[in-house]
Amino acid sequence: MRLFKLATVLSISLVIIACKTEPAETAKPQAATVEATQVVMAPEFAGKTLKGEEFSSQELSGKVYILNFFASWCPPCRAEVPDMIELQDEYKQKGFTFIGVTVDEDLTKARQFADDFGINFPVLVADQQMIEAYSDHVQGGLRSIPTSFVISANGSISSVLLGAQSKMAFDGLIREAIDAGN
Repeated sequence: MRLFKLATVLSISLVIIACKTEPAETAKPQAATVEATQVVMAPEFAGKTLKGEEFSSQELSGKVYILNFFASWCPPCRAEVPDMIELQDEYKQKGFTFIGVTVDEDLTKARQFADDFGINFPVLVADQQMIEAYSDHVQGGLRSIPTSFVISANGSISSVLLGAQSKMAFDGLIREAIDAGN
């Protein structure tokens, strides 16, 4: 019985650490092969949305977007989605979009999450190639969610966001990226 209690406590601790609600961090993208003054281009990606539609980063050429890795079971991920939905409505006319990337293993739950929240932007199903490509741009790799990448109109990564973001933080980064493209 004591071993069961210990295993339970350790499991709960692991979940809490993986989805921590500590203050979010914003960082510049990391690339081992470029100098700090060089532009870091976002990896290209293609895959299927939760609705089964094909989607590619080529469809986003010339647009500002935020690629957000999340899971339906992650409390900080769930907390930032309503703000993302509002900002999507506010900035879509300016050519901006969020792109959700679910790392859920149970796609039925991911679809239910998207439906329940009324997500109004594309949600892709993550694959290992996409995770690895974006892991190269985060110190230590893509190990926690939510993690977001702000992609400028020229296709470069302007910021990497670790942890849940406030509406104000997302709004400022969106405006900055849109203004930089004008």
